[in-house]
Amino acid sequence: MLDTQQILQIALDMVNWNSLPADTGVHVQGRNINKLMLTIDVTTADLMLAKNLGCDAVVTHHPIGRTAINFYKLIDRHLEYMRENGIPENTAKNSVSELKRRIELRNHTQIYSSVVDSAKILDMPLVNIHQPCDEFARRVISERIQDTNPHLISELIIGLEEIAEFRKAETKIQVVYGKSDSLVGKWVAVIAAGTNGGFQVAKSYFENGISTVLYFHIDYNDLAKLRESGIQGNLIILGHLAGDSIGMNALAKKLEDKGVQVVLKDIIRV
Repeated sequence: MLDTQQILQIALDMVNWNSLPADTGVHVQGRNINKLMLTIDVTTADLMLAKNLGCDAVVTHHPIGRTAINFYKLIDRHLEYMRENGIPENTAKNSVSELKRRIELRNHTQIYSSVVDSAKILDMPLVNIHQPCDEFARRVISERIQDTNPHLISELIIGLEEIAEFRKAETKIQVVYGKSDSLVGKWVAVIAAGTNGGFQVAKSYFENGISTVLYFHIDYNDLAKLRESGIQGNLIILGHLAGDSIGMNALAKKLEDKGVQVVLKDIIRV
């Protein structure tokens, strides 16, 4: 039997992290957890479903409550990736600042306490684990590209489709900017930085020697800006649900290894 804090620690251990990121946390504490629901998003209806199924807790992926309010802090991870790939400091900061501010301002539109309050009323322990699972997925994706060492974008995609979550997803990996017969060149998987970097981050990579950028998803308006810019580069979108499912399936396996029964919802089963 586990408690909610131990569940968090299992997620951190998956990526060998010692500290909790701002987008991850325990919202309602619980002990003696034998059965739980694991889901990408959570609503009050999901909490009631979990209770009806005899679950002792719900573990969701995306930030809720206070972790949703703190989500904007994760955007600074883009700066780390950009520094690692040789992007000048000023360029990196300018590329990220507007995105971070936009996400922070969005906090004021959210009814952020709703599902957490529902969990308290239902006495249902509730945890959300975001960046650790996404970081696990980033490493799986990066290692697959390194192992296959693709020459062309089409070869990169074939290699990634060997990952079960991408192979089983209804949404398929797409080259939304550039061409599938282009050279991969230098690449970066922009994952586990809160959300994708949109137009400005992709543009900065392309302007500074990175030929191929991988996102889970991109807003159409950001893609339109890229197309209008005419800059050379390849942008690949992998699929939000498929990408999120990689880390969540790994977490499910770790929990099952501890003897916990896991009910999967909103996750691509592999």
